[in-house]
Amino acid sequence: MPWIAYVVHFIAAAFLTNGVPHFVNGVSGRPFRTPFVRLKGTKLSSSVTNVAWGWFNFLVAFLLFANVGPLYIGTPGDTIFVAAGVLVTGAVLARIFERDNT
Repeated sequence: MPWIAYVVHFIAAAFLTNGVPHFVNGVSGRPFRTPFVRLKGTKLSSSVTNVAWGWFNFLVAFLLFANVGPLYIGTPGDTIFVAAGVLVTGAVLARIFERDNT
């Protein structure tokens, strides 16, 4: 598989990971931070905005996984790059959201 497919799978995993907290908070009815808060001048977005933003992230992840090289979870290359994308994005998001709670 070409190396670009591994990079795209890493990025797709990042979108997938980013979608989870937004979607979960949205369907739970809790406001949560999105990129759109800067436009409104508030700190948190509505739950409906978070559901939409989470869904959009899931859609981008799906499109990247489905359309750029085959994704075979279980093969070393795909598994490592997807796991790294989830881990790195999860750590970065944890640091970002940690600042919101202090």
